[in-house]
Amino acid sequence: MGRGKIEIKRIENTTNRQVTFCKRRNGLLKKAYELSVLCDAEIALIVFSSRGRLYEYSNNSIKATIEKYKKACADNANPGSIVEINSQQYYHQESAKLRHQIQLLQNANRHLMGDGLSSLTLKELKQLENRLERGITRIRSRKHELLFAEIEYMQKREVELQNDNMYLRAKIADNERAQQETIVQVATDFEALQTFDSRNYYHVNMLEAAPHYSHHQDQTALHLGYETKGDT
Repeated sequence: MGRGKIEIKRIENTTNRQVTFCKRRNGLLKKAYELSVLCDAEIALIVFSSRGRLYEYSNNSIKATIEKYKKACADNANPGSIVEINSQQYYHQESAKLRHQIQLLQNANRHLMGDGLSSLTLKELKQLENRLERGITRIRSRKHELLFAEIEYMQKREVELQNDNMYLRAKIADNERAQQETIVQVATDFEALQTFDSRNYYHVNMLEAAPHYSHHQDQTALHLGYETKGDT
């Protein structure tokens, strides 16, 4: 009488499932070894348990066999399709990475603003506190640098304005002194001109009066001479 047919399905009992896995795994590895030796076949066997533990067997090299498998698939498949699929996978992975980074940055920003702190552990809260203290220290240091730079600029500007004010005052004083000297010079020239004009006027009058006086004397002498002759 032959054995009954065994139904293949998942073993629910954890212990029985682990025991069956060990037996079947060892049998599979043995069969792979026999196949590689008897048939001179290149074999690469990779097994992951339900707990994520890795088991592997290769009569050559796992990596070399996988690369050989990839090359064979690439030669048999449409190169254009493979490139397109690889591009799509690449951009999908990059997009997922960027979304993950954005999420991390948003969470970090929320934590810095004091939101979403309930999910943080005591260690994470301490790290966040240290980050905030370092940030505040840098902010204050930068603020003081800007204040000192502004004060230094205002002091230099004050000195420049004082120098400009002194220069303008000196220019105004020079202009006033030059203007006063000009006024005095003009007044002196004007007085000298008036004195010269008055002297010339007196001299001209004297010259004009001299002939008139001489003519009057001649007329008088003639008149006296005529009267004398008449008397005789």
